Amino acid sequence: MKIAVLIKQVPGSDSPLRLNPAGDWIDENVVAYEMNESDSYALEEAMQINERSGGGEVVAVCMGPDRVQKIIREALAKGADRAIHIKENDHGETDPLVIAKVLSEAVKSEEFDLVLSGLQSDDLGMGQTGVLIGEMLGMATATLVMATEIQDRNIKVKRELEAGWFQWVTLPLPASLAIQSGLNQVRYPSLKGIMGAKKKEIKVVEKSDLNGGDSKQSLTNLHIPKAEKRTEMISGEADQSVGRLVEVLKSELRVL
Repeated sequence: MKIAVLIKQVPGSDSPLRLNPAGDWIDENVVAYEMNESDSYALEEAMQINERSGGGEVVAVCMGPDRVQKIIREALAKGADRAIHIKENDHGETDPLVIAKVLSEAVKSEEFDLVLSGLQSDDLGMGQTGVLIGEMLGMATATLVMATEIQDRNIKVKRELEAGWFQWVTLPLPASLAIQSGLNQVRYPSLKGIMGAKKKEIKVVEKSDLNGGDSKQSLTNLHIPKAEKRTEMISGEADQSVGRLVEVLKSELRVL
C-alpha cells in the first residue's frame, strides 16, 4: 500500500502570538511550531494500515518554508519512509483551493493508493484540503474518519456524524481520507528512528514550479483580540437597581 500523508506545521497551542511590525503576519521569532494535531493521527493511521497489510510505503508531504523541515524530520523519525517538501518562500498560501491544486500537482505522478490528511488545521481551520485533493485526483473521498479497514481493493471507514451517530462506508481505492483526531494512539519517535531519519530522502519541490492558479482569497491584516473590562456600579432605590440589572442582563450580556 502506497500512502501519502499531508502534514502541516502550525503554531503550538501554548505558543505566544504577537504580530510583526507590519501587522500582516505573526512574529515567527517568538512562535513555537509543531505538527498539526489531526495530521499526526493521519500519519499514525497510515503506518498502522501498512503494518496490518504486511508492508508498503508512507510518504509525508508538507508545504511551507524551510522551517517545516522540523516536522518533516519528525514524521520520518516516527516511521515515514520518505518525504516531499513543497518549498514556499513567503508566509504561506491561505487559499485552500490553491493549496489543494499545488499538493495535487506534487503527488499525482506518484499514483498513491491512499492520501490521508488531518480533518482541519489548528491555525486556519478550513477543513477543505483533503476533500479538494480527492476531487482533483479523481479519488473516492471521506471525511471525519474514525477507523479504517482494508478490504482487497476497497477501504471501509467509520465516519463520525452528529449527535453521537457513526456511519460505515466502503470506498474503492484509490481514496482520499480526512482523519479525525483521536482514532489511534500516536507513537513517539524512538532514538533509532531519529537517527535513521537523517538518512531518509526528502525531495524538495519549489512551489513556483507547480501550477496552483491564482488565489481567490487573501489575508490583508491580522488583529490580536483585545480583552476589555468595564465595571458599572448600580446604585439607587431597590426597584431602580433591579430594573437596571435586568436591562443589563437582557440587552448587554444577553443572558435573559
